[in-house]
Parts: sequence; C-alpha cells; structure tokens
Amino acid sequence: MTQAIKVLLVDDQELIRIGFRMVLEAEDDIVVVGEAADGRAAIMQSALLAPDLVLMDIRMPELDGIAATEAIVRDHPQTKVLVLTTFDLDEYAFGAIRAGASGFLLKDAQRHEMISAVRAVHRGDAALSPRVTRTLLEHVTPRLGSSPAAPAPAESAALDSLTERERDVFLAIGRGLTNAEIAQTLYVGESTVKTHVGRILAKLGARDRIHAVILAHRLGLVGE
Repeated sequence: MTQAIKVLLVDDQELIRIGFRMVLEAEDDIVVVGEAADGRAAIMQSALLAPDLVLMDIRMPELDGIAATEAIVRDHPQTKVLVLTTFDLDEYAFGAIRAGASGFLLKDAQRHEMISAVRAVHRGDAALSPRVTRTLLEHVTPRLGSSPAAPAPAESAALDSLTERERDVFLAIGRGLTNAEIAQTLYVGESTVKTHVGRILAKLGARDRIHAVILAHRLGLVGE
C-alpha cells in the first residue's frame, strides 16, 4: 500500500482547520499529522512532524504565510507548501510562490479541487491553472531583472543534459502549458509527457513544475 500523504494544516481560524481536516482525512491516502495557527508554529511543527505537504494560510498574526513558507522550504526541502488564499490572483499568493510554495488554492475550492491539489503538489505537479500560471509569470518575470540571467555552470550542464525532446517539453512547461496541452502540441501521449517532466525536474534540480517555469524564464529560454 502506498504511504499516506502527511499534511500539516496552518490557518489562524480553528473552524477552517476543522473543515479541512474532515475533508482530507476522508481520503485513504491523506493523513493530517498536525495543525498550527500562525507562521511561527508552522515552522516549529514542520521541523517536528516532517510533513510531506503544508496547507498554508497567507494572512496570519505573528508571522505570515509568506515568511513561514520561505523558512520551511529553505530548511526542509522535502516538504512542499500549498498556500491558501481568499482571492484568485492574490498578490500575497504570488509572494508565497516566489518564497518557494508549489501552488495555491482558493479557500472556497470544492472538495475534489482541494484533494486534487494536494495530490498534484505531492507528486511534483503545479496546483495552478494555465491562466494563473501565465499571470504568475507576469508577476515574477519583472523581478528577475531587465535581461535574462546567464546560466551558471551547473545550470548550463543541466540544460545540456536534456535530450531534444526533453528540451521541447521544458520550453512548453515554461510557456505555462499543461501536460495535456504539451501532449497535443508534440503529438505524444500524456503519460509520455509525465515521464519527460519527471526527468526534466530531476536533471534541472527543480523542486517542482512551478520552479521549472521560473527557471525557464529567468534564463531567457521562453519569449514574452
């Protein structure tokens, strides 16, 4: 049996945590290992419980979700963060993405959307729609500088290690395409695309799809 996804719930509202726990623990492959009501507690609980994924609220007292995300991702790279926001395309949510989160989820998301997002982030996919991905790039790209960064030696070696097909898939990821869209564009099966994506992330040392997107743009491999 596959090991259950260990989730830490972080929100300053107890009722929201209770609701999320009920939804998540109804699934056989997800277990809630702990809760926290602010960013500082989230950092401490992440160190203590080593969750696979943190479901992180953004706006909290003491320490907000952006700062907590940055600390958790830095100190526990094996833990992924899925941030919660009230508004789609919230600047705070994009701040959390830049801090290292692997996606964000609206608090009023449907039950199946939450479950799908948790599973997607856990397996290394991005919990973002293509529209949100493209808007994310509009927020992130200006902060990368006016001109593309020259690849570091390690990045150059990683890029050179990509096969021609993997490079095609990488550029498509950078454009914000989903696996289904990439499969249609390159005339291959979606399962083949998933295999390529996994190899690309491993070769580039990217935490997940979001960071592969940002890397492609930072290096100037994807046009405006």
